[in-house]
Amino acid sequence: MEKVAQFLKVSFEQFFMDCSNAFPELDKNEIVQLYNAIQLPKRATKGSAGYDFFLPMNITLQPKGSLQIPTGIRVKMMAGWVLQLFPKSSQGFKFRLQLDNTVGIIDSDYFDAKNEGHIMIQMTNDTYEEKTMKIMKGKAFVQGIFVPFGITFDDEAEGARVGGFGSTKK
Repeated sequence: MEKVAQFLKVSFEQFFMDCSNAFPELDKNEIVQLYNAIQLPKRATKGSAGYDFFLPMNITLQPKGSLQIPTGIRVKMMAGWVLQLFPKSSQGFKFRLQLDNTVGIIDSDYFDAKNEGHIMIQMTNDTYEEKTMKIMKGKAFVQGIFVPFGITFDDEAEGARVGGFGSTKK
């Protein structure tokens, strides 16, 4: 296996801004506690392909409800690689948990974006059984897999990323 990346925390200032936007009811002390409890993603076993991302807080997601989670995580990776994010299998089976963009794509140049490459996860409880989903702080909820990618022979991309999430050219 090739080592291609390193997970890091975003700065407290970036986390505070993103967490305040996602959860305006939280005060600064609560956000400090969340930030201090952030766990870097890790594989559960030697043979695991996916790196588990852990919740920095308890969440409750009502049926058909959607929620944005500021993970506090960024990733520095080698060029030619991409991090793809998927729901944990168990959450998909139990609640039809879905990422709102179906598969999260984290490009190698996202690390240097204005938002420090903060990985935000928007998810929906798409249950047919009307089950409320509860996941406790510190539990894995999504997984990320590093995948190499290729480009076409006639590729002439010269642009540099400026913006953050969903805003490559902004």
